[in-house]
Amino acid sequence: MTSPAEILPGVLFYSYHSAKPNEKVCVWNHHTLILQVYGQLVLQTAGQRLSMSDGELMLIGKNQVGTLTKTPPPGGHYETIVISLQEELLRRIALEDHVQADRRHLGAPNSLIPINDFLRGYFQSIVPYARSSGASMTDELGILKLKEGVKLLLLTLPDLRNQLFDFSVSHKIDLEKFMLNNFQFNVPIEKFAQLTGRSLAAFKRDFVKTFGAPPRHWLQEKRLSEARHLIENSQQKPSAIYLKLGFESISHFSHSFKKKFGVTPTALLQEP
Repeated sequence: MTSPAEILPGVLFYSYHSAKPNEKVCVWNHHTLILQVYGQLVLQTAGQRLSMSDGELMLIGKNQVGTLTKTPPPGGHYETIVISLQEELLRRIALEDHVQADRRHLGAPNSLIPINDFLRGYFQSIVPYARSSGASMTDELGILKLKEGVKLLLLTLPDLRNQLFDFSVSHKIDLEKFMLNNFQFNVPIEKFAQLTGRSLAAFKRDFVKTFGAPPRHWLQEKRLSEARHLIENSQQKPSAIYLKLGFESISHFSHSFKKKFGVTPTALLQEP
């Protein structure tokens, strides 16, 4: 099975996964709605940790980076339906239905949505298209299904309008605070720039002013220092932390660690 399978390209996805757990770093440029069909999903961002299982629904806010951990049920396959609530489509809904935010959203960016009969029926109506890889889902029908989903969300939680329909321009956010909270995520420098509301050139310039070093160098040093802290103070195994700290392989992690500290992470762990 492929993962994810598109129902409507760029908007609706149906994800299949193998029987093995999977962990992935993700960047969300748009608000994203996830229905857990089978298995467990854990979202970990710098400020939140949310978990959901069969039949539960989660809204992930736009302009974030985090980790998704996907665990299939015993003897089964992990399944989700994912809907990307792209801003262009939300703007169209706002114009057509005269929907607008009436104040700024000050709550958590991610939330579990109370599932009711209307939302349950809505997602059940999408499953047949998903399981046939969206073969009969036209663009027109896909947009209608997306609009239906948004309206049902607002019917369930009216205050979501302040999160979904806030189209104000993102300003530069606190670079130091953002990077200290998110340095462990293995995403391209360009994505960090985008998420902090900067062009790549401005991001690099502001980064050097803030941290006194280029982004790639600082990220490497920060991740290695955090790794040493976890090994020395929490006795965490290198194999358990290298992915969580943004390293793509244990060999790369071990080589970089020894180059910086003069000892391998495994040897440091075994020291009395």
